[in-house]
Amino acid sequence: MEDDPLLERARESAFRFLSIRARSRKELRARLKEKGFDNHVVNRVMDYLLERGYLDDASFARQWARNLAVNRLLGNRRIEMSLREKGIPAELIGEAIAGAREEISEREAIGRLIARREKSRKVTDPKELRRLGRNLVGRGFPPGLVFEILETAGEESLCNDESE
Repeated sequence: MEDDPLLERARESAFRFLSIRARSRKELRARLKEKGFDNHVVNRVMDYLLERGYLDDASFARQWARNLAVNRLLGNRRIEMSLREKGIPAELIGEAIAGAREEISEREAIGRLIARREKSRKVTDPKELRRLGRNLVGRGFPPGLVFEILETAGEESLCNDESE
């Protein structure tokens, strides 16, 4: 950038924020404003970062959606809500979620969460199944899919109990 110390400070702040984790344009803009930089300086820094490829909402959306789907095992609704809060456009949200779901489906994520729960609790109890269902819907999974999987899991556990 130029020899403007204010622009240089803003650029360094932006690089510090980006070194912690990738960020969307909206997030980075908000962080720079929180640091007290005015619109003119923020716009110049954002242009600088965009021109050099340091900011890319499509790439950020893919990374963020994958993290939430694979590592945190969240459903599409929660992933979409998170990306929307970060200022990602709707068309990029759809693409990012579709990419993440190529790696792990919602059905598979629910299965992993149920398996995790079964390590610590019996999921055969109807009360526990309801609690688990509410938890899964709260994580952004579609209620129909959750109840379908839990119904199957409940039936399987009943069959296992009867055979013992």
